[in-house]
Amino acid sequence: MRKLKFGVIGYGNIGVLHVTNYLAGKMPNVEITAICDHNPARLEVARAAYGERFAYFDNVEDFYKNSGVEAAIVAVPHYDHPKLVIQGFEHGLHMLCEKPAGVYTSAVRKMNEAAEKSGKVFGMMYNQRTNSVYRKVRDLIQSGELGEMKRVIWIITTWYRSQSYYNSGGWRATWSGEGGGVLLNQCPHQLDLWQWMCGMPSRVRAFMSFGGHRNIEVEDDVTAYVEYPNGATGLFVTSVHETPGTNRLEITGNQGKLVVTKDEITFWRTRIGEKEFNASYTGGFGEPEAWQCSIPIEGEETSHSGIFVNFADAVLKGTPLIAPGVEGIRGLSISNAMHLSAWTDSWVDPNNLDEALFEKLLQERIQNSTFVKQVDNKTLDTSGTY
Repeated sequence: MRKLKFGVIGYGNIGVLHVTNYLAGKMPNVEITAICDHNPARLEVARAAYGERFAYFDNVEDFYKNSGVEAAIVAVPHYDHPKLVIQGFEHGLHMLCEKPAGVYTSAVRKMNEAAEKSGKVFGMMYNQRTNSVYRKVRDLIQSGELGEMKRVIWIITTWYRSQSYYNSGGWRATWSGEGGGVLLNQCPHQLDLWQWMCGMPSRVRAFMSFGGHRNIEVEDDVTAYVEYPNGATGLFVTSVHETPGTNRLEITGNQGKLVVTKDEITFWRTRIGEKEFNASYTGGFGEPEAWQCSIPIEGEETSHSGIFVNFADAVLKGTPLIAPGVEGIRGLSISNAMHLSAWTDSWVDPNNLDEALFEKLLQERIQNSTFVKQVDNKTLDTSGTY
């Protein structure tokens, strides 16, 4: 079997996971041959674990020129995602990017333009798109089974993070190192799935706590209200300080309601659409008959390895991508809109984001920061850029 030669840029937690999955045989059409990291200590850890099985590089330009790989995954702190992906395209490589696509949409837009110009395959590591539960929800919406959407509510507070987590790396939970908090680090998958299933909202109004529950300077609690072009509304709630957390997705449409909890979908299917019932019913109190349906879930979530396999098939066979890289800007647009809304105390349209204003206000927070980051010196610091 022809295998795609891959390199891993960034040997932090997620880079280690990708290499581990590869060595476990979860990517049969992928061959990882090189690891790149600017931190010599992390390369020493990798070399001690794998010996000379891989080629090691401490300079990304050297990696792009001399590793001999056909594709690379960028798994470094967020700000560097667009820069390194663009650099990879310039060297003729196919590129896979970790979430989020970047910190601000203008940089991601340039990355998308570079991808189109290169003609190479570009993917995002939106591994949650391989989850059969959310694939089925998307199908029920897009097929019209749920009917026109009325409301979506997602409470996702299963991101509990202790202070020690934030102290484990100098880049974590800072405006300069990460560009945000729970929205940029923990929630990119949910924001992507949200728009993937329900479409892009037309405007956002968000409220946030910045360091209200942890000794950090970025958001640790978010409540955002959204509206859609058809008049539907939505609510997105997330945090890092609630335990036990909740992961509940509820989507109401003209034909009933979907509820997703604990990897199960329950569909309350109305026998007649709500609008049709309302137009014809004359009995005063009353509502449509509803059937509680347990929705079958087929297939297993293949997660990160599934995205790798699909990406390699896209390069080798022309298979459609599960998560095209150019779609990374959508979830980030929602995230940026939420931040901008909280900063300006106003409504924001994520489809027509004032990118200059967002970047200006973000830079002000970086430049005016007086926050002193406490770092646990016993852990491997992931600060720095490539």
